[in-house]
Amino acid sequence: MQKKLSKQETQKQIQRFFSDIENKTPYEVKKIKKLAMRHNLKLGDLRKKFCKKCFAPYRNPRIRIKKGIKSIQCKNCGYVVRWRIKC
Repeated sequence: MQKKLSKQETQKQIQRFFSDIENKTPYEVKKIKKLAMRHNLKLGDLRKKFCKKCFAPYRNPRIRIKKGIKSIQCKNCGYVVRWRIKC
């Protein structure tokens, strides 16, 4: 049986996970996202490191910047996410 993690322990585990996200599978990314949701933790800028649709970590994504909008296209599924750039 697994022991319950505190919020601080969970936050440290999430930080360790995202420090080496290039070698992770979409299943592992989905699991860590659910862990953060379960403990009511915000991922913040970490959520920009993986695709919103297929949960695959971005590996050499197509990035375009136009009129203050940053567009990132996933190479795995082709989904395009757009972020407003803060000036």
